[in-house]
Amino acid sequence: MSRAQQDALSQTALTVFRLNGQFLSVSERLAEPAGLTAAWWQVLGAVLPEPLPVSGIARAMGITRQSVQRIADLLVGEGLAAYAPNPAHRRAKLLSPTPEGRAAVRRIGPGHAELAARLMSELGGQDAFDETVRVLHRLSAALDALEAGDGKAPTSPR
Repeated sequence: MSRAQQDALSQTALTVFRLNGQFLSVSERLAEPAGLTAAWWQVLGAVLPEPLPVSGIARAMGITRQSVQRIADLLVGEGLAAYAPNPAHRRAKLLSPTPEGRAAVRRIGPGHAELAARLMSELGGQDAFDETVRVLHRLSAALDALEAGDGKAPTSPR
């Protein structure tokens, strides 16, 4: 691997780590007036289209099943989500939002829309925003392909 490739990988990783922190921060601010945290919003958002088992949510979000389980249990305890039987797997219940959970996510909508419009403008328009999304999807897909190719990340020589 060339030094330029290593530098590009390092800069990509550092930028993504910074973006993660920025998105978590802005997500906390958007979710707070709705009585949610960013993590609660993320898990509720994953099950808005259809109920999912905790493991499916974790895969979609790229985090551990245990982290999602903890948040799912909190959401159920707060009445924002509910567990239902899973016809495909007796022990892995499906999580779905309750009407209260859906209402909480809807309360985030206006702030979310305002941020999207401001970010689009800052990026230079819808085409630029769409290209940013495409590049991020390509990066994620490339990392998935690398991981699927050998099932493990490369390790440093000792």
